[in-house]
Amino acid sequence: MSQLLAESLIRDVPDFPKPGILFKDVTPVLQSAVATQEAVDLLSEDAKARGADVIVGIESRGFIFGTPVALQLGLPFVLARKLGKLPYERISEEYALEYGTNTVEMHVDAVTPGQRAYIVDDLLATGGTAAAAARLVERLNGQVCGMGFLVELTFLGGRQNILGYHAHSLIRF
Repeated sequence: MSQLLAESLIRDVPDFPKPGILFKDVTPVLQSAVATQEAVDLLSEDAKARGADVIVGIESRGFIFGTPVALQLGLPFVLARKLGKLPYERISEEYALEYGTNTVEMHVDAVTPGQRAYIVDDLLATGGTAAAAARLVERLNGQVCGMGFLVELTFLGGRQNILGYHAHSLIRF
């Protein structure tokens, strides 16, 4: 496959959010309608091929890429949000970070039993957030049919935390 336009637009930001980190900034991709559409088209193709019934977007950039995927496929969109951001009854999953823990939540009626959920986020790093979102789907008796990411940071080994799930990354660093 030829290089995606998005790959040429992602910029490196050294020492963000702390010294020693080389941050992969995807916001320039969003400034290009062509690059964003290309990414949405490819993620949509994978979600469709996996038989998705619902798209789950992980806060916050997973919302940006997941919503147009859901719209393009005519599917419902579900929010996987940070702790305390959802207004209705919810379930929670905690996951490990290199410096502590965080929590992701989903409404209790977000996924119905048997629904095939495709999880979308901008970046696969350590895989903790994606794994937590998958556990939420499964606790609601849904089935994770796949995961799609704009970028994968392969050196962080995130796929190890989502073994057993189909993971599709458009760009790998």
